[in-house]
Amino acid sequence: MKKKILINIAALCFAILILFLLQKLFMPKYISEIREGSLIAEYYDEVKDHDVMFIGDCEVYENFSPITLWEKYGITSYIRGSAQQLIWQSYYLLEETLKYEKPKVVVFNVLSMKYNEPQKEAYNRLTLDGMKLSKSKINDIKTSMMEDESFISYIFPLIRYHARWSKLTGEDFKYMFEKDKVSHNGFLMRTDVKPVTVIPKGKKLADYQFGENSYDYLDRMTKLCKDNNIELILIKAPSTYPYWYDEWDTQMVNYAEKNDLTYINFLDLLEEVGIDFSKDTYDGGLHLNLYGAEKLSEYFGKTLSEDFGVSDNRNDSSTAKIWDEKVDSYYAMEEDQQRELVEYGYLKSYGALVQITEEEE
Repeated sequence: MKKKILINIAALCFAILILFLLQKLFMPKYISEIREGSLIAEYYDEVKDHDVMFIGDCEVYENFSPITLWEKYGITSYIRGSAQQLIWQSYYLLEETLKYEKPKVVVFNVLSMKYNEPQKEAYNRLTLDGMKLSKSKINDIKTSMMEDESFISYIFPLIRYHARWSKLTGEDFKYMFEKDKVSHNGFLMRTDVKPVTVIPKGKKLADYQFGENSYDYLDRMTKLCKDNNIELILIKAPSTYPYWYDEWDTQMVNYAEKNDLTYINFLDLLEEVGIDFSKDTYDGGLHLNLYGAEKLSEYFGKTLSEDFGVSDNRNDSSTAKIWDEKVDSYYAMEEDQQRELVEYGYLKSYGALVQITEEEE
């Protein structure tokens, strides 16, 4: 009887091991395609001692460079961004982040206020699959799921991805247990240039009022920051599209005044920042490229340093050693991308998500 029990336990452990390995294999790797899917998970391997934490959608992870903030001001920062990150996803990511560290400043991009309800599973996956299992993740899943989605498939992604067996590549085996980093403290670098040729006009809306759900989670975020003595800065990044309506902007101005917060609309500061949309965007104005992101970061870093008292850590030898390695990696990737642009005329590992975004909008 004892031998039979041991055999059954061994068989169960073996079955669990096989399922674990299959899940590792079938999960998308997000290395050469849709790199945005790697962003959330990369945070867990970082030394968690950041003075500034960015949260939000592509308007943070493509428009701000933590390396520039470090080089110019000695500011340590991280971007917990993901594609079409909805405001409740930002809230739960921030809630989770505060279990690891307490930044002095949290910066939230307000574009996601336009979404009052869950939108699309494909984007949910890019945020939720990368989160470690926690109470924050469970609540995030419940709030984000579409009606036809399965909660259990977020806990055990093999259920969702088992059909990928016919699409597996060498990359799936190579990065089964450990992946190369694709970001620089959450910043997704692009060095190519596609200038703005047309700035789309906003379509007339039936109702410009942000939804109750969006305001509920903005209230929660505000309270979470105040309870933890963290400065919350609301921003609108300088993207020409999706269109940012004056009626939306007014709501954010009023919310910031009512809650004693700072709100910065960088669309009003393009000249001061020095953004040149003939050179500083890689996709016609939806996002900034590396050079635009560095300009915006240098401008914003001065605000963080002078107005919010964020410390210069460059004289701290242990911190400087960590960031010196990050700087080297940053410039090595810039050189690699420039080389690829010369060789191929485009960046081979990018583009798919931008096309999806344009169709969605």
